[in-house]
Amino acid sequence: MNQKKTILVTGATGAQGGSVAKALLAENNFTVRVFTRNAQSEKALELQQAGAEVVTGDLDDIDSIKNAMHNCYGVFGVTNFWEHFEKEYQQGKNLIEAVKQMNVEHFVLHTLPDYNKLSNGQYPTPHCDIKAALQAYTNTQNIPATFMQVAFYYENFFTFFPLQKSADGGYSFGFPQGDTKLAMVSIEDLGPVVAAVFNHPAEYIGRTVGVVGADDTCYEYAATLSRVLEKKVNYHYIPRDEYAALGFAGAEELANMFEVQRLYIPQRQIDLIESYGLNPAMQPFERWLSKNKSRFTAMMQTEEAITA
Repeated sequence: MNQKKTILVTGATGAQGGSVAKALLAENNFTVRVFTRNAQSEKALELQQAGAEVVTGDLDDIDSIKNAMHNCYGVFGVTNFWEHFEKEYQQGKNLIEAVKQMNVEHFVLHTLPDYNKLSNGQYPTPHCDIKAALQAYTNTQNIPATFMQVAFYYENFFTFFPLQKSADGGYSFGFPQGDTKLAMVSIEDLGPVVAAVFNHPAEYIGRTVGVVGADDTCYEYAATLSRVLEKKVNYHYIPRDEYAALGFAGAEELANMFEVQRLYIPQRQIDLIESYGLNPAMQPFERWLSKNKSRFTAMMQTEEAITA
């Protein structure tokens, strides 16, 4: 019997890498090795118990990356702007150079479009633009790669954009997306898409794949939230300059992101169709929301207690 090839998953204790590692382990077509700074973390130990090999390293240390890639057929790479900010580029470059030096046969890297380029330099968005630059750098190295561009997470409603209590007794969320469709996806559904890509290298090396579970307007998402949660939820359009002036960390960055999407990314229907082809269990927003209704209910009860 042929020995299974090994795939290294970076960021495996985070959202994207964790989704990929779990999907690969469940599918059992590859040996899964996960790369982490802390092999004793709860999530690393859970992955080890599920059958993953855990190796310790850091994206700042190229030798540790190369050591983790020893005898690896494939690598899933993800970098984190919101943790490392401008240092993300060098960490990504270290990862790419290690992939090149270790002769990895299939590199799957999470990237995003170049929002600065899309807006002709008007709305620089570093957390997107750095990833676009890493995609461009990978292409200069002639690495056999597939690029994954993951849509706005449904799970952002639990973190960045929780529902806010309104004066009328309902709830709302708001940002500068306007009437333009907003592509969204559950991070849970990324893993099976990546696994499918690793299973079909000839078809996917050299391609960029958009991972999208829903592509609707924010008003349509608000209507779905209202229906499933049985509470009135409104989407509030906040113009870009007004949002950027809110003053919280990353306000201008996010304002630019939404403004570029509003003006230059009208829809992602092709990505939606391909995503469901790669992962037939991909969750539409309403199905994901229904599954997580109790969590939303608990958050709303907490919000009501705070504002009472």
